[in-house]
Amino acid sequence: MGKVQKSESICPAEEVLKILSGKWKPQLFKLALDGPLRFNSLLRQVEGANKQSLATSLKELVDEGFLNKVVIRVKPLHIEYTLSEKGKSLIPVFKQLECV
Repeated sequence: MGKVQKSESICPAEEVLKILSGKWKPQLFKLALDGPLRFNSLLRQVEGANKQSLATSLKELVDEGFLNKVVIRVKPLHIEYTLSEKGKSLIPVFKQLECV
C-alpha cells in the first residue's frame, strides 16, 4: 500500500483559520476592531476568560503578527494591544463570515 502524501502547499485560508482558532481569539480580534485593548479591561469584557488563557491567546495573536503589543511607559505602566496591518487585512474576511 502506498503512503498518502501530504500536500507541500498549505492553503492560506486554512493557516489563518488554524491561527485564529481557539476559544478567545475571534472575540479578541473583534474587540480589537473598536480600538486598543488592555488586559484588565479584557478580563471584564470576555466572560469566562481567566488570566492564563487570555494571556496565552494575546501572546499567540502578537506572535503571529495580528496584534501589536505596545508598552505605555506612563504611570501607571500598562500594555495596549492594537490590530496590526496584518490583522486589519483580515477585517474583510471576518465581515464576509458575518463575525464582525
